[in-house]
Amino acid sequence: MRHVVALPLALWVCVIFHGSVLCQRPAVVNIGAVFTFDSVIGRPAKVAMKVAVSDVNSDPRILNGTELNLIMGDAKCSVFMGCIAAFQVLERRVLAIIGPQSSSIAHMISQIANGLQVPQISYAATDPTLSALQFPFFLRTTHSDSYQMAAMADLIDYYGWKEVIVIFVDDDYGRNGMAALDDELEKRGSKISYKLPLPTEFNVRDFTEMLNKSKLIGPRVYVVHINPDPSFRIFSIAQKLQMMTRGYVWFATDWLCATLDSFSPMNQTSLRFLQGVVGLRQHIPQSRKKDAFVSHSGLNTYGLYAYDTVWAVAYAIDKFLKENGNMSFSASDKLHDMRATQFGKLEVFDNGNFLREQLLQINFTGLTGRIQFDPERNVMNGSYDVINIVHTEIRGVGYWSNYSGLSVLPPEDLKGEQNRNSLLDQKLRIVTWPGGITEKPRGWEIAANERPLRLGIPKRTSFVDFVTELNTSHKVQGYCIDVFNAALKLVPYNVPHTFIPFGDGRSNPHYDELVQKVADDVFDGVVGDVAIVTNRTRIVDFTQPYAATGLVIVAPVHNTKLSAWVFLKPFTVEMWCVTAAAFVMIAVVIWILEHRVNDDFRGPPKRQLITMFLFSFSTLFKTNQEDTRSTLGRIVMVVWLFLLMVITSSYTASLTSILTVQQLSSPITGIDSLIASDLPIGYQVGSFAFSYLRDSLYVHQSRLVSLGSPEAYEMALRKGPKGGGVAAIVDELPYVELFLEKQKDFGVFGQTFTKSGWGFAFQKDSPLAADLSTAILRLSETGTLQKIHENWFCKMGCPGWRRRKSEPNQLHMISFWGLYLLCGSITLIALLVFLLRTIRQFARYKRKKPIQIGDSPSVSSNTRCSQVIYNFFDFIDEKEEAIKKMFKQQENPQPQLGLIRNLWVLHGVPPH
Repeated sequence: MRHVVALPLALWVCVIFHGSVLCQRPAVVNIGAVFTFDSVIGRPAKVAMKVAVSDVNSDPRILNGTELNLIMGDAKCSVFMGCIAAFQVLERRVLAIIGPQSSSIAHMISQIANGLQVPQISYAATDPTLSALQFPFFLRTTHSDSYQMAAMADLIDYYGWKEVIVIFVDDDYGRNGMAALDDELEKRGSKISYKLPLPTEFNVRDFTEMLNKSKLIGPRVYVVHINPDPSFRIFSIAQKLQMMTRGYVWFATDWLCATLDSFSPMNQTSLRFLQGVVGLRQHIPQSRKKDAFVSHSGLNTYGLYAYDTVWAVAYAIDKFLKENGNMSFSASDKLHDMRATQFGKLEVFDNGNFLREQLLQINFTGLTGRIQFDPERNVMNGSYDVINIVHTEIRGVGYWSNYSGLSVLPPEDLKGEQNRNSLLDQKLRIVTWPGGITEKPRGWEIAANERPLRLGIPKRTSFVDFVTELNTSHKVQGYCIDVFNAALKLVPYNVPHTFIPFGDGRSNPHYDELVQKVADDVFDGVVGDVAIVTNRTRIVDFTQPYAATGLVIVAPVHNTKLSAWVFLKPFTVEMWCVTAAAFVMIAVVIWILEHRVNDDFRGPPKRQLITMFLFSFSTLFKTNQEDTRSTLGRIVMVVWLFLLMVITSSYTASLTSILTVQQLSSPITGIDSLIASDLPIGYQVGSFAFSYLRDSLYVHQSRLVSLGSPEAYEMALRKGPKGGGVAAIVDELPYVELFLEKQKDFGVFGQTFTKSGWGFAFQKDSPLAADLSTAILRLSETGTLQKIHENWFCKMGCPGWRRRKSEPNQLHMISFWGLYLLCGSITLIALLVFLLRTIRQFARYKRKKPIQIGDSPSVSSNTRCSQVIYNFFDFIDEKEEAIKKMFKQQENPQPQLGLIRNLWVLHGVPPH
C-alpha cells in the first residue's frame, strides 16, 4: 500500500520539476545586426540600437528578466563582407537579424535567413523586390521604395512634367527603385526618357561627361536615386556644368535627407550646392517622446527606425517566450557535409516560423509612429515629407501619403478624413527652384545651340511654291516654311533649329519615308506639305492643321453642244406636267367663276372653250383681253399671277445659266465612277494618294500611273487613256488649285472624297507639337495664315478651280410644291364657295316657283333627281343678274308677271 501511494507522488514531482524547467526563461537571448558601421546610415543606427537594447533591458515590463544581447557584424559596404558578417553572427544562435541598410546585401542575407529560418528585419533596405514571396523571412520597419516612387511620380505629375532623366546607382537598390518609378510614371502618362546608371564607386570624370551629354536631351527634370553621398558629388558636378541654374529641376529620393540629417548644424555650408533641390524624407509624426530622444541623441531618421526595430524584435521575442518558451536549434541536413568547415557551426532555428508570426502581429507606437506590418511585410501607411532646399535652409513644402496624396497638412491629420481617390485638389507650398525662381520651370528644352532641332523638309522638284531647297544657294523657302517661321515666333521660348532636305532632287520624295525618319529619331520633326493621315499619326504627333486639303479628281473638260430643245431643260418632266395641269385648272375654274357674271365668258360652246384656254395661257404674258369681274375670280387670279411670277423668273434664270455657263463633259462623274471603270489613274510621286487608292479603295496597282510635275499632268491628261496617258488624276486640293490656275482645259469632277489637312510632324509626346498648334490657331484667328497664303498664291489673283456638275441646273417640283399647294388650295376654296352660294340660290329659286306636273308623286325618284340636276345646270347657265331680278320681283307686291311667266315657261311650267 505504501508503494502504491509513493508511485503517483513521485510522478507528480517529476512533472512539476520538468514543467518548471520548460517554463523557465533563458537568461540571455541573442539577436544579430549586420550593417556597415562607418556609413551615413550605419553610424546613427549603431548608436540607436545600443540605446534601444539598453532601454529594453532596463524596462521590467518586457522580457521579464531575460537579457537582450546584440551581436553586431560589419558589412563594410560589400555584399561579400556582409555575407561573412552574417555567418559570423548566425553562429551565435541569434533569434533574429536586424539590417542591413543596403538592399544588395539584404538580398543575399535574406537567402541565408530563409535557409536557417531566422527572421530578418531591416530598418533601411527599401528595394521593393525584397517584399517578394521569395523572401518570407524578410520584414522591414522602413517604407518600401514602391511608396517613395509613387510619391515621386505624384510630385512630377503635380507639376505637369511628362519626361524625366534618372540618375541612379546601378545595383539592386537603384535598378529596382527606378523600375518602380517607371511603372508609377506610366500610370500618370509620363515616362523616363533617359537613364544615367552609376557604378557604386563612380569616376567623377566619366560622370561629368555623361551628365554633360544629358544636356543635349530635351527633358530638364532630373531624379537622383543613389546611396547617401556626404560630398554631394552629383550636385557639385551639375553646378560646374551650369545645370543648377534657371530652367533645371532636381528631385532627390530620401538618400539626400538621410545625408543632410547626419550633418551638424555647423557643417551645412555644403547646402549651397543644393539650391532649389526638392527631396523626400520619410515622415515621422511629431511626439514628445521622439523630440526628447532626438534632442539628446542627435540621430537621423534611419537611427530612429533602427531604435524602433530593436523594440519590435524585443516585443516579438517577449511574446514568443510567453507562448512557447522553448528555443531550439538543430543541425541542417544540407550542411552535413560541411561539418569540417566554418559553415558546419550553422544551425537552423527550429522556432523561426513561430517567431516570424509574432513579428508580423506586433502593433505598438514607437519613435517613428505606429509599427505594424501589412501583408507584404512592410510597415503600414507609407508617408513622406516634401522638402525644398533654399540657400542653407531645409524647408518643408508639404507631405505625401499613400492614402491622401500631396497635401500641406500632415498625413496623421488627414487620415480617415480623405481618400486618395477622391482628392481632387492636391496642394504644396511655394517651391524655390534652381536659379532662385518660384515660377514653375518648363521642365524641358526642345533644343539647344549645341544641338539644334533637326527638321526634315521635302526637297520637292514640282509645286516648289510649297517648300523646297534652292540648288544654287541651298536656301529653304516656301509657303510651309513661312507658316512654320510665323508660328515659331509665337512660341514662348527659343527653338534653335536647322532644316535638312530629304530627297535626291530629281523627283519628289516619298512622304511616308520622310515621316518614318521622325519615328526613327533621324529627324526631330518634319516641316512641309505633310498630309495628316491615319497611318502617320500612329508613329508621330502632328500639329494643328495649317491648311485644309483632301483628294480630288482632275479630268479634261470641254463645252457641251446645245440642242434645239434646250429651252425644255430648265424644268424636269414632272415640273412641266404639273405646270401644264395648273394652266388647265385655272382655265376651268376661272370659266366657272366668271360664266354667270361676265359676258366675255358666255356664248356658243366653241367660243367659250377658246376663250377659257386663251385666257389661261395669256396670263403668262399678261396680254389677256378678258377681265375678271367676280370677287372669287379675282382672288384666284392674284394667287395664280404670283405663282406665274416665281415660275417664270426661275425658268429665265435657269435657262440663262444653261446657255451661258460652261458645262464640263466626261464619263467620270466622281470617285465611284472612276473606280468602277478600268481607266488609268494618275497620282503625284510621293503623295499618299497612291497608298490610299491601292489600300483603301482597292484600285489595282497596274492602273496607277506616277506623275512628277504639272507638265506631266497636262501631257498625260491630253493624251488620254487611248494615247498612253490617263483618264484622270487624283491629287490633293492645294496642288490641283495651282495646276488649274494655268490650265483651262481641265476641271475637278465630283466632290472632295477625303477630308484632311497639312501639319508639321514631330516625335511622339513632343511638347513643341502642342505649342505650335496653339500658335497656328492664333495665326488663323488674326488672319496671318490667310495673308501668308495670299502672298504666295494670290499675286495675280487667287487660284480658282472648275467643278463639273453632274446634272444641268434643272428646276424640280420639290422646290415649288409649297407654292403650287397654296395656289391649288385657294382655287379649290374659291370653287367650293361658288358652288355653295349657287346651290343656296337654286334652293331659294325652287321654293318660290309653282308646283309643276313633274313634281307630282306619281313621277319616279330617278326621273325627279335627273330633272333636278338638269334644272340646276340650266340655272347655273343663267346670268346671275337675271336671277337676282327675279328674286326681287317676287318680293315686290306688283311683280313683273311677264318676266316671271317667261322664266317659268323656260323651265317647263305652264302659265295659269
